[in-house]
Amino acid sequence: MDPNENRTPSSAEEEKARLREHYRQQDSSLTASPAEPGRASFSSSPSGTTNTVPMTEEELHASPVHSPYLPSPSQLSPATTTPASDSLQVLRSLTPPPYSGPSTPSQKPPPSPAAQSLLSQPRRHAGLPPLDYRLYNPPLFTLSSDRTTIRSSAPYLSSNASALISLIRQHATVPPKPQIHITGKRASSSSSRPDFAIKLNLMHLLIPSDSRQKLDYLRCVSQEELALRGGSKPTLEPHLINVEEWARRYVDDKASQKSFTLERVVANLDVNWLEGQIRALVAEMKYPGTVTVSFPVTHNKVVVSNPEKSKFLASVAGLFSGKKKYEVVKAVWPFASGRSGEEGRRVVTMSEEDWWREWRDTVRFAISTKRHGWVTNEDKLEVIMEGEGSAVNIDWGPEPSAHTSSWD
Repeated sequence: MDPNENRTPSSAEEEKARLREHYRQQDSSLTASPAEPGRASFSSSPSGTTNTVPMTEEELHASPVHSPYLPSPSQLSPATTTPASDSLQVLRSLTPPPYSGPSTPSQKPPPSPAAQSLLSQPRRHAGLPPLDYRLYNPPLFTLSSDRTTIRSSAPYLSSNASALISLIRQHATVPPKPQIHITGKRASSSSSRPDFAIKLNLMHLLIPSDSRQKLDYLRCVSQEELALRGGSKPTLEPHLINVEEWARRYVDDKASQKSFTLERVVANLDVNWLEGQIRALVAEMKYPGTVTVSFPVTHNKVVVSNPEKSKFLASVAGLFSGKKKYEVVKAVWPFASGRSGEEGRRVVTMSEEDWWREWRDTVRFAISTKRHGWVTNEDKLEVIMEGEGSAVNIDWGPEPSAHTSSWD
């Protein structure tokens, strides 16, 4: 217990002397550790919030903390010196009230739902690359049935160059989705359904675990490339050097029908080597049918067009002038820094050889079970943990007859 807790001053002079001694001690402590000029020191609660509740008389006597709201010794004069109870009243009157927000709400209108959707932080999905997946099917865009293209005819994107530039740069931050499709079908089959039709997703090969290792970049067509530069046929003119110039040219174009396309492309993936390994594996499995291997890419185009006021008028105008197309900007997502075999080639995640070594048995398992659909990590786990797909002989069914065979 503080020995001063029950002490009562007998006179105003004793109280004055006590307060002067109190301020002298406080001034000495401030001289030893001066506060930053122009800033007040606040007493804080353990939670870190500013304490604006006035101290009691007992707390005032016992507390060694200086309050910036106490009057200085020079402000005390014999005429204003009062007993301790009056001093406490002065302290309470000088303590600021707790902070409160503005009494009137902000007049700035809230952003639209579409803007709110893209302004909020992207959701992270465990087990998937850290991308803003909302960009693959954002508001005001429609996704094509083949999953390759999103389109928008929002008027502001064709009339505001800054908005178009921002859109292009934003959508260039996510890669396309490269895939491998492997299909096997026998000519003698009476059904149009193939024996197997599997798909593998290669998108993760374009995204390193460390974002500093990314190789993607945005480029415009060079002067030597034939491209749709604002007409209906590929040309070499005009030649503009950056995205900003092309966006302004598109916005300034007064054509009734016009479109601007951002294309996402995959570079430096050796698809020929991968196809050769796949065909050799299927031949090793003695499959008696025709094998098709392809490398499609989806989610690879973002198309902006001006709104069509009338389909009939647009079709008539298109007959005479044609639609003006701008296909001059590409977001390049390299699999590696150079082509296969080039000296110093650096891959983003793993080489073609490493990927095939990791997935070869899983592909074999999917084909041997006549799978239709995606081959995923779950299939890989079955192969690794349960030894699935290790059978040497596979029953492909009856052999095709000689008169119906077209592949003999």
